[in-house]
Amino acid sequence: MVDIEQDQKSPSNAANMSTKKKELLSTAMKRTSEWIFSQEIPSDVTVNAGGGSFSLHKFPLVSKCGYIRKLVSESNDADLTVIEIPDIPGGPESFELAAKFCYGINFEITTENIAMLRCAAEHLEMTEDYAVGNLVGRTEAYINEVALKSLAGAVSILHSSENLLPTAEKVKLVSRCIDTIAFVACKDSQFAAPMRADSGLNDLVSSAGPNSKPIVDWWAEDLTVLRIDLFQRVLIAMMARGFKQYALGPILMLYAQKSLRGLDIFGKGRKKIEPQQEHEKRVVLETIVSLLLREKNTMSVSFLSMLLRAAIFLETTVACRLDLEKRMALQLGQAVLDDLLIPSYSFNGDTLFDVETVQRIIMNFLESEMEVNRAGGYADDDYVSPSASDRERVTKLMENYLAEIASDRNLSVSKFISLAEVIPEQSRVTEDGMYRAIDIYLKAHPALSDMERKKVCSVMDCQKLSREACAHAAQNDRLPVQTVVQVLYYEQQRLREAMDGTSLNESSSLTAKLSTYSIDVHPVPDEVSTLKRENQDLKLELVKMKMRLKEMEKPSDNKSPAVSSRWGPPRG
Repeated sequence: MVDIEQDQKSPSNAANMSTKKKELLSTAMKRTSEWIFSQEIPSDVTVNAGGGSFSLHKFPLVSKCGYIRKLVSESNDADLTVIEIPDIPGGPESFELAAKFCYGINFEITTENIAMLRCAAEHLEMTEDYAVGNLVGRTEAYINEVALKSLAGAVSILHSSENLLPTAEKVKLVSRCIDTIAFVACKDSQFAAPMRADSGLNDLVSSAGPNSKPIVDWWAEDLTVLRIDLFQRVLIAMMARGFKQYALGPILMLYAQKSLRGLDIFGKGRKKIEPQQEHEKRVVLETIVSLLLREKNTMSVSFLSMLLRAAIFLETTVACRLDLEKRMALQLGQAVLDDLLIPSYSFNGDTLFDVETVQRIIMNFLESEMEVNRAGGYADDDYVSPSASDRERVTKLMENYLAEIASDRNLSVSKFISLAEVIPEQSRVTEDGMYRAIDIYLKAHPALSDMERKKVCSVMDCQKLSREACAHAAQNDRLPVQTVVQVLYYEQQRLREAMDGTSLNESSSLTAKLSTYSIDVHPVPDEVSTLKRENQDLKLELVKMKMRLKEMEKPSDNKSPAVSSRWGPPRG
């Protein structure tokens, strides 16, 4: 029994003796290092670390750095005078602090330098195996007891770790910081404040709800300093901890606003930027788009328009641009004219605005409407169908857009007509908006032939013009004669009916008689609406075929000399 107990105690006694010896050795080495430093003994080794050169002494370095001790012991040169450490994390700045620690020189550990200190200590193998209270243990204590106790500290370390990979991943600095940020962001319910659908880039810190809680809190601004890949990992960790997804919108808007700053996305022409900077911004934009929620109204149309302009400017993937176009289409009823006035970022004398992109947006809007009609009123889980008021607003918006771009001298007849044809005809109460756009176009293109002017006017239903528009059109020399004749005919018919005053009463009495004496008469409004819907669907399919045909003809068009850019009259 005694022997067994002695055997059981002997390992612990040996461990205690080893620890005491290490402590005594560390104390002796520290005193020796301090003596070397105080006596200004000439250096016996030059360390080239991360591009910097340091004249030092072997003894203090070997006493605490396992990496340097191995280099010295494994060297064939008995009197090693130069040590190369080219890939130390943090470069010469981190090695200088590590060397100071070896010499026993005091310096301040902060959240700004703790990341590179921890990674340098890991690279130099400054563990407890070589000295008690070595740099790895000291930095770990600071990280756990000070730095990661606050979100600001965790963000600062995570930001510093961007240039310390993969060592920062190896020592789990990145994962620990992300966990801390996600925990702090999710522990308070105010971080999931509801988002207003009409908030734009300038409303990121506006209030929402009756309590006027801020949409973006103090920590969101801190996250904008992070690189996009780490920012994405933080958001994913937050959602894994239960952060409300709809509250991510303002954070993404804030990050996009700060990261994409400097892009001239509101002027014509694509100004050149540095290739590296362009690539970084492209990656940022594509990642932000991938993080956007699928639900409608989680982002404002103005913000989506800004992202789409940036996507076209930076030439992101086609999938990224089409995704943004579809998102805009779903909220087109909330858009204003400026949201659609996307400049054409090309130098080939093309149109002033990107007409093809807007045409695809309106096509997506109409297709979503058609899908709901086919499904009998049930929409996709992710997307909601446009309402009747949305259709009316979109129709008015597109008429204003058509009038705005009509003054562009480079806008061809085919483009004008194709865009006009996709505007829902049944939602146009009057044709005044269409007439205004046509009149502006004919005024800006005086050299059109009679046939071309007829084609332009064919998109307008003269019978639905108001009295004021008819009076203007009857005296408009820019309209073809056939159109003027149609306008006069319908206006004369309207005046005759107004003067007669009996046509309406006669038609209503006739309807009453039919309903009384006829048994098999069926109501026709449903059939008419069905025919109108089918007619609109056919028009939409025809426009899609035309667009595909134009895309197929683009390679041959590019070979032809570019048309010189001409500017239309200023916007009114």
